[in-house]
Amino acid sequence: MKLAIVGLAAILLAGCAPVTISRINADPSRFQNKTVTVAGTVTNSVGAMGKGGYEVDDGTGKIYVISGKGVPSRGSHVEVTGRVSPGVEVLGTPVGVAIRESDHKVK
Repeated sequence: MKLAIVGLAAILLAGCAPVTISRINADPSRFQNKTVTVAGTVTNSVGAMGKGGYEVDDGTGKIYVISGKGVPSRGSHVEVTGRVSPGVEVLGTPVGVAIRESDHKVK
């Protein structure tokens, strides 16, 4: 019984850990429509009226984040949780894989 509880706890904790951006970009179909958490530095951002997008770099790669809850400024260290969406367009320009955020925390 104790072994089962320890195993379940390990699985739950692993689900909360950030995923590297390079892993998402290497196999976006594996993460499509799945909720992930990434952490890194905002390298670019644009927003208006509480919506917008920003790019996060975790040292392994970069990914765009689409936000409906405000956009952190360039240079901010963030942790982002959201769903992976391949084939995203921003202002008519294809950006490839992106995360549609459900939450972000500035650290």
